[in-house]
Amino acid sequence: MLRLRSLSSRLGPMSFYRQALAIAIPVMLQQFIMSMVSLIDNFMVAGLGDVSMAAVNVTNQFNFVFFVIINTICQAGGIYMAQFNGANDRDGMRNAYSFKLLFAFGVSLLCFLICRSFSFPLIQMLTTNNAAQEEIAVIGSGYLKLVSWTFFPVAISMSIATSFREIAKPKIPLIISAAATLVNTVGNWILIYGNLGAPRLEVTGAAYATIIARVFEAAAFLSYASFSKAPFFAGLRRLFAIKKRLVGEIFTKSGMIFASELSWVVSETLMIAMYNRRGGAEVVAGMAAGWTIANIFFMLFGGLWTASSVLVGGALGAGKLDEARCRATWIKWGGFTAGLIFALPGAAITYALVPVVFSNLTIGARANCLGLVLVILAYLPFFCYINTQFAISRAGGDTAMGMYTDVSVNALLFAPGSVLLSFFTTLAPVPMFAILKLTDIIKIFIARHLLRKEKWVKNLTVSS
Repeated sequence: MLRLRSLSSRLGPMSFYRQALAIAIPVMLQQFIMSMVSLIDNFMVAGLGDVSMAAVNVTNQFNFVFFVIINTICQAGGIYMAQFNGANDRDGMRNAYSFKLLFAFGVSLLCFLICRSFSFPLIQMLTTNNAAQEEIAVIGSGYLKLVSWTFFPVAISMSIATSFREIAKPKIPLIISAAATLVNTVGNWILIYGNLGAPRLEVTGAAYATIIARVFEAAAFLSYASFSKAPFFAGLRRLFAIKKRLVGEIFTKSGMIFASELSWVVSETLMIAMYNRRGGAEVVAGMAAGWTIANIFFMLFGGLWTASSVLVGGALGAGKLDEARCRATWIKWGGFTAGLIFALPGAAITYALVPVVFSNLTIGARANCLGLVLVILAYLPFFCYINTQFAISRAGGDTAMGMYTDVSVNALLFAPGSVLLSFFTTLAPVPMFAILKLTDIIKIFIARHLLRKEKWVKNLTVSS
């Protein structure tokens, strides 16, 4: 009986999960739609062969780095957005939004200049010793120069979309992103293969379709936020009227989040560079295709992050600290359970999906794709648990926890392990990945220890 009570206290009431799902499902659906469009993009590009597929997906690794940085800025501002929303402080919400947009735009400019100036060596860096390096770099560098124009509309879209989620209105980003992904899919179909009388642009067409979709998305977000008078939205006059003290606080926290995310993205990128040294285009294309499918299941993470931010951060901002503690426990175990529920059917879907979607890739590429996804699904419950641990700590402003956990494990174990396995073993890419991801189990225990100190149990609206 005692064990049942303990389990019940960890899982929490169904009413909590209904509330969490109402927040998480629209976010998950949005990410699912985006992942499916990415899958369709890959399906269309895969028809051009392994080299074109490899070029686009190596380039997308730099887009991934850009998204991580922008997401870091939005997360830092989002900590305050959720708590100010819980305290019903509209002025504080506008300040949090202004921080997001201004700093995201600055980062977009910097990344744009880097990608425009160093596109070819950047692609070469991730394909060192690959048999198809030169072909991949030529196609990929041209694609990177074009898609770097999307950085500016992405900064606008993510600043507004995350703000809507943090005030518990996730359906709006879902609708707008769904429309944008439809634009992207149609654009790909027309421009990659030259349908409806358009020129056949192949990889270049994919880039143009992405630019058009991103501009449409940003315009839609700006229009809706303005006309609906969103409580956080600040026009040009209000945008720069941001409290300097609050900027300092958010910037300090964003610095810690950035250190955490940077260590993660650098170690992941290093791992990709290390396993790309094996073989030729079939490795690059196959592993990239695997990540495209895995992103469908990663939609869980966005839902868990948003639910944690709104439910835990909102309770903290309202001064309900004990309730926030309970919600944190419930959402951790709920996340782990969600990962278990998704893993088994996910494996069955993957077996059916890979031969159909990537039929134009070589057998070796398809084998790498399938193997990678199955390993990721085996780890999915643990990935979900880690994400909730990080989300809970950041909901209360404790960004140091994630920094200590990520930087220590990534710098001391994951990154060195990538190099050692690449240079001193003959392991194929999928086994390399499976071994390296054991380090995430260590992260769980470090994060668990730091969360128990309860430095995240804070009402940030009182001091801000």
